[in-house]
Amino acid sequence: MANIYLDNNATTQPSPGVVEAVRWGVEEFWHNPSSVHRAGQAARQQVELARRDLAALVGVKARELTFTSGGTEAIDLAITGILGAAGRGGGVDGRPPLIVTSKVEHAAVRDLVESLEKRGEARVRWLELERGPERRGLIDAARLGEQITGEAALVCVQWANNETGAVQPVAAVSAACRAAGVPLVVDGVQWVGKMPAAGLECDALAFSPHKFHGVKGVGVLWTRAGLRMRPVLHGSQELGRRGGTENVPGILGAGVAAREAMEWLADASWREGVASLRDEFERMVLEGVPDARVNGPRERTLRLWNTTNIAFPRLEAEALLLLLSERGVCASAGAACSSGSLEPSPVLLAMGVPEAEAHGSVRFSLSRFTTRAEVDGAAAVVVECVRTLRRSMPGG
Repeated sequence: MANIYLDNNATTQPSPGVVEAVRWGVEEFWHNPSSVHRAGQAARQQVELARRDLAALVGVKARELTFTSGGTEAIDLAITGILGAAGRGGGVDGRPPLIVTSKVEHAAVRDLVESLEKRGEARVRWLELERGPERRGLIDAARLGEQITGEAALVCVQWANNETGAVQPVAAVSAACRAAGVPLVVDGVQWVGKMPAAGLECDALAFSPHKFHGVKGVGVLWTRAGLRMRPVLHGSQELGRRGGTENVPGILGAGVAAREAMEWLADASWREGVASLRDEFERMVLEGVPDARVNGPRERTLRLWNTTNIAFPRLEAEALLLLLSERGVCASAGAACSSGSLEPSPVLLAMGVPEAEAHGSVRFSLSRFTTRAEVDGAAAVVVECVRTLRRSMPGG
């Protein structure tokens, strides 16, 4: 059978329109967009048209967008840029500045703030998660007021989780930040292009076009007008906010991806259709493997339409992924960028998933192009592979 891609990065294969735009950028607009000659300015015009389309996708002004190399750099620029602009006075009583975030963030946030703390450049306060047996991995909205205070230099939360699809209460976080007068950075990498994104009150929003069928190598950071932020990569490009020659072909592809995403998002029934496929995939897998369980929220409104994370007790995710790959199903364990790790997902552990279950958890992602036949075929292969592995185990 042909490969079925249920890996988070693979399900966002560039669309034909994006591929054509990238090709156009390589062949026709390969010039440096900072050059003053006519060819360079033609490339600049194409970059600015793409910036306009990406700004329209999130409902902001084009001038407020900064292009980066990806979502990770956009997040890094937001956090370190805000702290850098605050300078040594960003802390309280001579202490390093305080960052408030959660342990279910993407490693781009989690590893960064832990590194800053180890170097003595920041302190970190971890937001409490909901308690209870469901292990939904959601920030406890009821406790935001006591945890987000004016002492904080910034708050950073994800809009939707990259491993479980859990949708965080970002509106409540935003309200708490406004009340405390604290800048809010939102990791919108998993949200933007998959759900409507305009209207959220925050100070910085990071996203990545390859999550909605653009190409990898382009990230976007929106920052509120007037937000003080020191550049990390110095240079004259991107209004001085981020140095380095722009990736023109990738940006052109990102602009097309934004236009296509806006068209798709205009009809909510299309999202509902893919969510139904995801639900059917879960149903078939859970029926075939009765002791499997879904990690994260089961409620439709609390989870992205494209994601499911399923724990298979007594199995190792790596062994299952290898067998799935041999049978033509491509998935991932944890974040796709760390799926080579033998360690259980820190996100699942932070949610309270037992380590034995976290070791056997696999993430499956759908896209707006996923078909019913692919879902049916993938579910059957998953069940078959789980049973094969268990038969090979002692006492299996």
